Amino acid sequence: MDTLSTFINLRREKLGMSSSGLAKKSGVDISVIEDIESGKELFLPVTIRQKLAKALKCQPADIQQYEKKLSTQIISNEIIEDIKQQILSGEEEIHCPMCGNILVTRIAEMYDLEDHLMRHPKAHCSKCVFQIKD
Repeated sequence: MDTLSTFINLRREKLGMSSSGLAKKSGVDISVIEDIESGKELFLPVTIRQKLAKALKCQPADIQQYEKKLSTQIISNEIIEDIKQQILSGEEEIHCPMCGNILVTRIAEMYDLEDHLMRHPKAHCSKCVFQIKD
């Protein structure tokens, strides 16, 4: 076990819970559970870590040891905007500005109040904590 997603998955299964069961028992939204278990979330807010620990019958520190450590490295807005444009233009191999690994990317499509399609580029690195969520 070396990742947060693996730890949460195995612990949940050991207790005989489904993802939705863990969401109900912990009071954490199912979409957050799914993001953790799919590897999209690499570190957790304290409150979510505590709720999950209680539901999974472990200590918050047991969960925290599998989280990626936050970096103090700051990525400029210009680099972030460049990555977003690369995602929107369909580039396949976009490298993480922190570690150089290839980013996992997607485009979230949703409609605004006036029914216009909005495309939001998303990215995360599977090797470090870099992510674009907005």
